[in-house]
Amino acid sequence: MTDMTSNIATEAPKKRSGEKTEFMVYFAIIFVATLPLACLTWALAAIKSRSFTDKGPMARAWTQARIITPMIFNA
Repeated sequence: MTDMTSNIATEAPKKRSGEKTEFMVYFAIIFVATLPLACLTWALAAIKSRSFTDKGPMARAWTQARIITPMIFNA
């Protein structure tokens, strides 16, 4: 019988730098794509509430890109 307990990996595999670069490229594309809609929704919300204190369009687009990009890589 083979003892499989002696071959347990102790370190997590390291990510390649190519994966990080690919993630950043996708993030940038999604960020640029969501920016116009974020500007529109921010402007409509600002007009409706008559206040510019909410998150700006850059923050809205950044948040959307942070939500969408990991979904692509987890699929």
